[in-house]
Amino acid sequence: MLFRTKPAGRHAAPARPRWWRRWLRPVLAADDGMSTAEYAIGTIAAAAFGALLYTVVTGDSVVGALTGLVEQALTVQF
Repeated sequence: MLFRTKPAGRHAAPARPRWWRRWLRPVLAADDGMSTAEYAIGTIAAAAFGALLYTVVTGDSVVGALTGLVEQALTVQF
C-alpha cells in the first residue's frame, strides 16, 4: 500500500509533507534514455544539419574566401 492513512495515538509518526509526492515520484519513475522515435528524429536532424553545412561550405562565397585566404598567406613577403 503506497499511501497509508495517518495512525492515531501518542506514538504516531509525524505526517509527511505533501511536496514529497510531487518531487519523489518522478525521480523513482524516471524514464531514462531515448526511444526509437527519438533516435529517428535525432538522426534526421543530424543529417539535415550536415546537408546544410555541406551546402554552405561548398558555396561559391566560402570557397572564394578560403581560396583568397590561402593565396594571401602564400604571397606574404618576409
